[in-house]
Order: sequence, then structure tokens, then C-alpha cells
Amino acid sequence: MSSSPTFSSPATIFMFFCFFFINLPFSNSLLKSPLINATARRAPRQLSVNYYAKSCPQVESLVGSVTSNMFKEAPASGPATIRLFFHDCFVEGCDGSILISSKAGSKELAEKDAEDNKDIAKEAFEGINKAKAIVESKCPGVVSCADILAIATRNFVHLVGGPYYEVKKGRWDGKLSKASRVHQNLPQSNSTVDQLLKLFSSKGLTSEDLVVLSGAHTIGFAHCKQFVNRIYNYKGTKKPDPYMDPRLFKALKMSCPQFGGNVDIVAPFDVTTPFSFDNAYYGNLEAKLGLLASDQALSLDPRTKPLVQELAKDKHKFFQAFADAMEKMGGIGVKRGRKHGEFRKDCTMHHM
Repeated sequence: MSSSPTFSSPATIFMFFCFFFINLPFSNSLLKSPLINATARRAPRQLSVNYYAKSCPQVESLVGSVTSNMFKEAPASGPATIRLFFHDCFVEGCDGSILISSKAGSKELAEKDAEDNKDIAKEAFEGINKAKAIVESKCPGVVSCADILAIATRNFVHLVGGPYYEVKKGRWDGKLSKASRVHQNLPQSNSTVDQLLKLFSSKGLTSEDLVVLSGAHTIGFAHCKQFVNRIYNYKGTKKPDPYMDPRLFKALKMSCPQFGGNVDIVAPFDVTTPFSFDNAYYGNLEAKLGLLASDQALSLDPRTKPLVQELAKDKHKFFQAFADAMEKMGGIGVKRGRKHGEFRKDCTMHHM
């Protein structure tokens, strides 16, 4: 676990952010709060930990060999893949539709090319494609891209220090991938708790799921554009967000000018342990050190504040709750049958 810097003076916090405000590839590892589209549904009974026990018993080790190497070679692939899985599940359910490339000359772009997905690190997509290629060489036409993404995500959660949990499998790959369906199905950095709860509720998810899954912001980075209004024009007041620690405000202001700044500059969601998967995110919210307005709001609303306080005190409880919530989210919008699903041999294109 990385050590927590001491915010003893504006100079200290400025030095901290000078260190952590860095350019790509870390900017690509941004994670957003998890939401799913209105067509998503809960997991069907066919999902099973042992789904490939006979058809491809080595699938976990095959994917694991790729994720461990990717994490060593490109650490940003970890949080980026976790984000990739969230964004896949959010829009059409957990069906690998975010992996499909747009067709040349097509009027409709695929999900991958939506504005909200453009800054996901290329290493995340490359890692899934590598894993798919290896799995295909051993078990051709058997394992879905959607399941490979789910397994890889669990692996990366564990590699960055988070909980290990069993992944239920049996998802088919989706056939629909439209960029136009992405933006409205992802929360924005200034989403209110009311907006978040309404969206979660429409997917069968609870306020607890909202708080727990938002804990994925224990790792990852956000671009200045995601929080610049908190610094200069909070809710149209032309003043900074009063629920931001003044030292954090000064550090962010130094690195993110209101206009004309470097678009690649980023800041860590978790300013105390940005590279460790832990429960420090929740303690940061209590200390007014949340980066996004949508994160900080969780510690202010009476419907979410108690759980924020609870998870800030109990890392074990957070890990258990996160594992459970990931399983729950991983079953949303699962496709079954050839009417709505397929098994792609190449995750970037529909099976012909």
C-alpha cells in the first residue's frame, strides 16, 4: 500500500499534485461510477462459475497469464480494464459490445468510439484481444468475449490489491453496439445523488450498490474537464465548491486553469493512495477530498452518507461488498440465444 502524503501546507499539497498530475497513459485509466442502460436485466440462472468446466477448463489460467503480463508491462491496463467492464455493462449489459470496432464507412459508430469511451487506454482493449486469441487457440468458438472481459476485470481488481472473487460465466456476446446509446447511460461527473439513485433503481440496483461500486474510484484518474467547474464555477455560482478542502482546491487550481489548459492533465480520484485498491476513497470523501462532485455528494446525502462512513472504517467490509456488487452488476443485461447473442471469434467484429 502506498503511503499517505501529509497535507501540512499548501506547498506540500502542491508538490504532491505536481507529482500526480501527469499525462497519458494514466489519464486513460479513468473510472466512472457504474450505471447501466434501461434495457439491462438481471442475471439469468444459466450463469455459473463452472460454465466452461468441460468445454474449456483452462480458461481462467489462460486469461490470467495475459492479465498478469499486461499489468507488469502496462500498469494502466488495470484500472482501464475495470472501467472497460463497467462501461460495457452500463450500455447494453455485460455482452462485450464495447469491444466491437466501428465499420468503415458506417454512419453509426460503435460504442468503442463514443466520446465517453475515447480515453479508455488502448491497452485495455489490446489485453482482451490477446486473451481472446490465446483462448481461441485452445478452445475455439467456445468462450465469449464478454466472459473474458469479466474474468480479466476480476484479475485486475485483485492485481491492484483488491478482493479476489469467483466469476460466474455463460454470457453470450451482444450483436448491438451503437455510440449513440452511450452518453445517456453513463453518469456525469456532476450527477446528483437523486439522478444516480434514479438510474440505479431502474436497473434493479440499490443505494448500497451505488456507494460500493463508486468505490472503484479508489484507483484511476480524471481529466481536468471532469472537475474544472468545481474549481471555478460550482453550480453556476462562479465560486469554488464549498465542499472541497481548500488545500485540494489550491492544488487543483494550480494544475487546471479555467481556460486553455493541457487537455491531457489528470488528477487521481483517490488523492491519498492513488495506486492501491483500498477503502481510502471513502475516508477522502469524509475529509472533503473527493475529486468529482458526484463522488463528494455521496458523503453529504443522508441516503448514502452512513454507508460512506461505515466503509471508511472497514476495509474488509468494503472488499466483501465490492465483490458482491461486481457479481450483481456482472449479471446485468446478459444475452442468451442466437436471437440476441453470438460467440465472436474476434472480439472486434460480429461473427459472420
